[in-house]
Amino acid sequence: MSQEEPRTSASGVDVTGAGRGSVVVGVDDTSYSWSAADWAASEAERRGCGVKVVHAVGRGVDSAYGEALELGLTERAMEAAVGVLDDARARLTAGHPGVPIETGPARDDPAEALMSAARDADLIVVGTRGRGGFAELLLGSVSRKVAAHADRPVVVVRGDMAKAVSNGIVAGVRDERDEAAVRFALAEAELHRADVRLVHSWTPLAPLGIGRVTSQVSHIEEERDAHAQLLNHAARPIAEHPTVHVDTELTADSAAGALVKVSEGTGLVVLPRHPVEGRFGLPLGTVVHAVLHHAHCPVAVVPVG
Repeated sequence: MSQEEPRTSASGVDVTGAGRGSVVVGVDDTSYSWSAADWAASEAERRGCGVKVVHAVGRGVDSAYGEALELGLTERAMEAAVGVLDDARARLTAGHPGVPIETGPARDDPAEALMSAARDADLIVVGTRGRGGFAELLLGSVSRKVAAHADRPVVVVRGDMAKAVSNGIVAGVRDERDEAAVRFALAEAELHRADVRLVHSWTPLAPLGIGRVTSQVSHIEEERDAHAQLLNHAARPIAEHPTVHVDTELTADSAAGALVKVSEGTGLVVLPRHPVEGRFGLPLGTVVHAVLHHAHCPVAVVPVG
């Protein structure tokens, strides 16, 4: 099988995984963290690269670790961080003996620490929830912050970890700019020998009304044709992956609802992250935000546009 040339986002970052750089994962000592670490190591094994494990003891360390740090960031804090990282190294080495593991504590804001550690990486992996305090920041709001601002793909590990990526990949398509997200989904499918479904949801602009059925049906058909062309445009990278089976699906439904529903039977959902629109726009967008909260499997957020 020939290896594709790396494709880059607008920021110049390879978003396909073809560059085979490292995978960065944030950890603490919770089950959510270990799920993310295990997922990251499995992905690195597929990619033939190493894992960089990050544990941050940052600016909020005093409140996070309580009385042990009354005098600020002390040697005990760093020892605790090293202990977490040693546990992570032992766990990942036992489960994935062929994967190089690099660890290191970071004295920084957790989200900034992860994004800084990922400057030469292809992928960032985070969990969804911690125990509270600093752990919750690292794997809760921080995971959302990383997904919203990283300049490379971020996988948020949530849902049923028993479902492998090989069970199938669903990629949500919003508009013509989403080729980068489609390429990421196709590259993942090639790695995991998985099928891909490209899903584009749309809602008719005007509902059918009494006395206007004929004109409204004609208009809705025109809308459907326009959305089908949009989906076909975003699907053009399919030609670059001839070994991957791909289905396209046009559905008249809310995008978030459709994607959460299909996540029940798939191994990975891939979503494009568009630039923030408007002064009060959500950094992740309403659809990505909703899917991250409710999906039944890991979610990859890919910057586009």
